[in-house]
Amino acid sequence: MDLRDRNVLVVGCGKSGIGAALYLQKKAANVWLYDDNEKLTQEDVLQKLPADFPVEIFLKELPEEKKQQVEIVVLSPGVPVDIPFVEQFKEMNIPIWGEIELAYTSEKGRVVAITGTNGKTTTTTLVGEIMARYFAKSFVMGNIGYPYTDMVDETTSESVTVGEISSFQLETIDTFHPTVSAVLNITPDHLNRHHTMDNYIAAKAAITKNQTKDDVCVLNYENEDTRKIGEHCNASVFYFSSQRELEEGIYLKGEEICLAKDGKRQMLMNIQDMNLVGICNVENVMAAIAIAMFMDVPMDVILDTVKAFRAVEHRIEYVDTVNGVDYYNDSKGTNPDAAIQGIKAMIKKTVLIGGGYDKESSYDEWIEAFDGKVKLFVLIGQTREKIAECARAHGFMDIVFADTFEEAFRICVENAEDGEAVLLSPACASWGMFPNYEVRGQMFKDMVNALKSK
Repeated sequence: MDLRDRNVLVVGCGKSGIGAALYLQKKAANVWLYDDNEKLTQEDVLQKLPADFPVEIFLKELPEEKKQQVEIVVLSPGVPVDIPFVEQFKEMNIPIWGEIELAYTSEKGRVVAITGTNGKTTTTTLVGEIMARYFAKSFVMGNIGYPYTDMVDETTSESVTVGEISSFQLETIDTFHPTVSAVLNITPDHLNRHHTMDNYIAAKAAITKNQTKDDVCVLNYENEDTRKIGEHCNASVFYFSSQRELEEGIYLKGEEICLAKDGKRQMLMNIQDMNLVGICNVENVMAAIAIAMFMDVPMDVILDTVKAFRAVEHRIEYVDTVNGVDYYNDSKGTNPDAAIQGIKAMIKKTVLIGGGYDKESSYDEWIEAFDGKVKLFVLIGQTREKIAECARAHGFMDIVFADTFEEAFRICVENAEDGEAVLLSPACASWGMFPNYEVRGQMFKDMVNALKSK
């Protein structure tokens, strides 16, 4: 689409919004930036932009005459699609895009798109490494922290782009069309944004909306909601399973990852040859193998990359062993299902740090997954009372509250003994105490490193 001289309103002045503004300026569009954050100033926004950047900035309110001139709205992922400000543009039949859709209008190569409640970052990073090893030109973008608009103009007819796409981003796609898509799993998350599970599932399923039978959708057979997506999507479906042999798909048999395809079966690799821990990562690897296979990457290249791959930062990341205690950073475990995978990966008695911002989650299944592994539960943040009440209802009483993250870490150090583990796996977002999960995880790692130097 030719964006020259189009009036484009970018809503949200974070990383995604600024990336969209820079991209639109390159396309010679008229760029207007809007944010309703009352704490934000014009100077704050201008500091994120190049000097003399041609943009109009509107904070708190957008004048009515400007609203009438808007031709395209580009929403940052953090902006809900159902707020009155956005709804009025829908009523005016103004296209509502996200940064993913905006960039895709200039995509020249093939696209892989990966979504799911958990495992997106690990799987996307692994697939990105496989593509980089085989293709002359490849890119990784999306919710993983790299704006699509930063790289899309470098794509070619021969390039491959791998995207981690969140439910927020999928709400604002229109023509976005991956050659291979994947939905790794769906469990309750972001219900404060999507309101119902049906809405959340629909957002995830949208990743397949423009696919055809010539495309492939990789799905988790052991997740009821992803299996249902496979019953209705237009793409050719390929399943993976960690619990059963499949007639067609990738599955785990004992410790062997196996492939069943076109009437033939073969053993691909032993999971002991992976550097990743936990059944969640076995599933991530199976999904990555399937994705890469349908992108025509030779199996030997795929498996060599898998065997060399190490854990993504902040996702069940081994930090160090100090005084006989293993420290694991799972700060990216920002919902109960992710935190379940974190505790399942532990093989030692564990002192667990949990709690944070309330996304209206239920914690029952997380507590049930403790399975005798958790020695002490150290709770922080807005959700600590709610989680503690849930834990006690399930008969778990070894709970301590901490007022600060530093205090929580100190309690862990004092209570973990030689041969045990400390795990940061909060099951909650970091907001309120930290800007994001990366800052939370990095603080944890810094405190472990400081402990070692004593």
